[in-house]
Amino acid sequence: MSDGAILQRIGLFIRSSRLEQNKTQGQVALDANLSRSTVSLLERGEVVGLDSLLRVLRVLDALHVLMEFKVNDGPTPLERVNVKKRRQRARPSADKQSPKANW
Repeated sequence: MSDGAILQRIGLFIRSSRLEQNKTQGQVALDANLSRSTVSLLERGEVVGLDSLLRVLRVLDALHVLMEFKVNDGPTPLERVNVKKRRQRARPSADKQSPKANW
């Protein structure tokens, strides 16, 4: 999906959420401390600041959509590689070799 298509989808979501709540662009803008034109730009899929998007989502009580962003709290791939490099298999010393199994 292109960036433009994603912005359009976000704009449609904002617009439908606003209309479901029977709010005007002016009301959302006032509550979000933004200009009405910024809300209009957002709904049309134009580029606006991330802080503006967050304000509008908060006013529309729609911040829950951001829960789709998953955060992996585990080690990064680079940290995993470094851990693997540090760990080495313990080998028995040359004079203390384990007995061979008789199969």
